[in-house]
Amino acid sequence: MRAIVIREPGGPDTLDWAEVPDPEPGRGEVVVDVTATAANRADISQREGNYPPPPGASPYPGLECSGRINALGPGTEGSGWRVGDEVCALLSGGGYAERVAVPVGQLLPVPAGVDAVHAAALPEVACTVWSNLFMTAGLTSGDSVLVHGGGSGVGTFAIQLAHARGARVLTTAGSPEKLARCRELGADVGIDYHTEDFAARVKEETGGAGVDVVLDIMGGAYLDANVRSLAVGGRLVVIGLMGGAKAELNLGRMLVKRLSVHATSLRSRRPQEKAAIVAEVAQQVWPLIEKGAIRPIVDRTVPLREAAQAHRIMESSEHVGKIVLTAR
Repeated sequence: MRAIVIREPGGPDTLDWAEVPDPEPGRGEVVVDVTATAANRADISQREGNYPPPPGASPYPGLECSGRINALGPGTEGSGWRVGDEVCALLSGGGYAERVAVPVGQLLPVPAGVDAVHAAALPEVACTVWSNLFMTAGLTSGDSVLVHGGGSGVGTFAIQLAHARGARVLTTAGSPEKLARCRELGADVGIDYHTEDFAARVKEETGGAGVDVVLDIMGGAYLDANVRSLAVGGRLVVIGLMGGAKAELNLGRMLVKRLSVHATSLRSRRPQEKAAIVAEVAQQVWPLIEKGAIRPIVDRTVPLREAAQAHRIMESSEHVGKIVLTAR
């Protein structure tokens, strides 16, 4: 088969479309013929040498895919999956390839009404948003949530899912155009992080109370303002470090407001943990997609062999939603 390989750590030009060995399904795995995958910030970090795949994972980038089951490995009997089934999948790596081996517990059916290309944009964001906003932060109907990076793949999905589940959604984005898109997806309040102090706007929009949950992709640069943005009993969930890994934390403010801070990663979790998240997503999120309350937001599609161009687009931050890479 062919796959995108990282020749050496560096910029987009280090990505090569090359012949590599076909994957063999291990115990409890299936092999999927990839129709499409999607670019994620984690792929850029891996390309730069800052985010290696976990032990035993494919060395190629790509944390999600859609396609058809090509082969079933030992231990998948009774799983309900068959050769030829159309699926999408959460991966630890390997999506930037014509085939990939996937633990059977990380497979999802392609939602009704969604084509295979758009389905490739769903697994990573759906599992990330559900596990962090709902399983970790306990977001419920009537809560308020601040979503940073509302124009990103995770952001566009988080806005839709939180809105569909009855939360009030505030979001940050970097342009009036992106903020308009966020409002179309269900955001109640849009904040331009280039021109506004988001903590001050949160205080204003919540009557001084703050939000119940913050979903953050920035890390250190936003830590203090995120804590100031939280209501009593609020929960901050950090899922990215685009703004650095270190910052000073005001424990006094946390004690007075009874706050909690969570920092999570999906890729490095054990297969059993990922399978539990995938099962909840199938039960709780897929029905919302199938009835049209949530939809995959795809900015554009790019041939997989041109993954370097997809990375350049992502690094420019000019896109809204996901950049999908088509293998077929």
